[in-house]
Amino acid sequence: MAIAIDFGTSNTVIARWNPVTQEPETLIIPGLSTQQGFNPPVIPSLVYIEQAQQGKVLVGQEVRDRGFDLKNETRCFRSFKRGIGADIQGFLPEIDGERITFEQVGQLFLNKLIAQLAPIEGGLDSLVLTVPVDSFEAYRYWLGQVCQALPVERVQMLDEPTAAALGYDLVDREILLVVDFGGGTLDLSLVRLDQSLQTKKPVGFLLKWGNKSLGENSRQKPKTARVLAKAGQNLGGSDIDNWLVDYFAKTQGLAVTPLTTRLAERVKIQLSTQNQASEVYFDDENLESYELGLNREMFDNILQERGFFAQLDQSMTSLLQQARRQGIEVTDINAVLLVGGTVQLPAVQTWVKQYFPGEKIRCERPFEAIAQGALQLAQGMEIKDFLYHSYGVRYWDSRQRRHNWHSIIKSGQAYPMSESVELVLGASVENQPSIELIIGELGSQTGSTEVYFDGDRLITRRLEAGVTSVKPLNDQAGARTIAQLTPPGYPGSDRIKVLFQVDEQRFLRITVEDLLTNDTLLENQLVAQLS
Repeated sequence: MAIAIDFGTSNTVIARWNPVTQEPETLIIPGLSTQQGFNPPVIPSLVYIEQAQQGKVLVGQEVRDRGFDLKNETRCFRSFKRGIGADIQGFLPEIDGERITFEQVGQLFLNKLIAQLAPIEGGLDSLVLTVPVDSFEAYRYWLGQVCQALPVERVQMLDEPTAAALGYDLVDREILLVVDFGGGTLDLSLVRLDQSLQTKKPVGFLLKWGNKSLGENSRQKPKTARVLAKAGQNLGGSDIDNWLVDYFAKTQGLAVTPLTTRLAERVKIQLSTQNQASEVYFDDENLESYELGLNREMFDNILQERGFFAQLDQSMTSLLQQARRQGIEVTDINAVLLVGGTVQLPAVQTWVKQYFPGEKIRCERPFEAIAQGALQLAQGMEIKDFLYHSYGVRYWDSRQRRHNWHSIIKSGQAYPMSESVELVLGASVENQPSIELIIGELGSQTGSTEVYFDGDRLITRRLEAGVTSVKPLNDQAGARTIAQLTPPGYPGSDRIKVLFQVDEQRFLRITVEDLLTNDTLLENQLVAQLS
């Protein structure tokens, strides 16, 4: 059975391809999925650790049914996706004497979903997992490692915005802009669908099932989608919830707790469909009641004060600049697809309409489009993509007297790379026994995001523009050394040649050659594993 999982910061959606109807459908996992009051049903991205050593956990709706998400429970984790692969500022929680990482929490969450899903579906032979467009390779690598032990024949990954474009089933439109705005991230992706791939068959037809081809469908070319431009930020609905709680704490003296955060979230959701919203809160300790009231105008003012729209404009400007460099203007974009819970806010839809006419904007499938679109990858959809981040090496900037980063593989590079990038290095001191090189994945140069704790809340903070965020890939003892020199090196001549390559799985690999001895010191070494 083919399954796609859209693992979100706030909610997770699972879809499968129905071989009978040849249509995607959203799955319900009894006990874990929401049953009432939410259409379509989703799995809340919540984990409650009952026993750390045994890996015994509650996930999704199980956590809400027992009210663990409404208490200051250190065993309860929400928005943990944000912490995976990120440098966390602050103390990680300790449970049953064990320090818990967000990578562990994420693995417990996915393992339980798949463990309960497999018997329902009679086993899984294909799994597609979606990832944020702005995620570092550390997140993608973690996700790949989680899947290694799963009894699934094929596992694939796909950017969430690209999956959304496929999920809206718009092959009759050439250029699509996807605005994916969920609980933790804002992702913008400009996608071109290949017009030559239209056939007389229905758009979502089944090309291949496992290793068995189905009749004449097997002779058709795979459909292709090419990503033209990307922009993204760690900004989402959970940030807005925190801002609202802070507002009520300041104006009404309301305590900042998981319960009040949930109430603030409900106020936000109400404002998606009505002009005035309110929730009543009763403090059973102090025997006091509060009414959390807000209208859309006040809500929009809070967003404005937090620089919300400025951050949205920054991402849109970046994406449109990338598009213009390829000769694509705003008027050339045929449709704008809105996905994720945060796009349901009228303020967000109004913001999008400042750039595009209303008739081009689609918002009818905000929760299901990503998971259901990802299924097309399992059914024969080939994705041509490029690197969102640059890769570089660290060097000493003598003019500014500090370390800096030099890009060797630029963002926008298609992968797998057809040719390697070459870097030649020499020794810097007499009798040098080895050469070290710190390699990093370079993030945004127009501002970046820091993930940290504020009390028991995992939140993000925007850094100043011009600060380059870097994810070192091999900055640890033993991993920095890329060449042992025998005989030792001397200044004044080139000694080693380093070849950089990115494979089809988006991992950076290096080959190191000794120019003096003609020996190959490293061959096709996977750099991301070194961290």
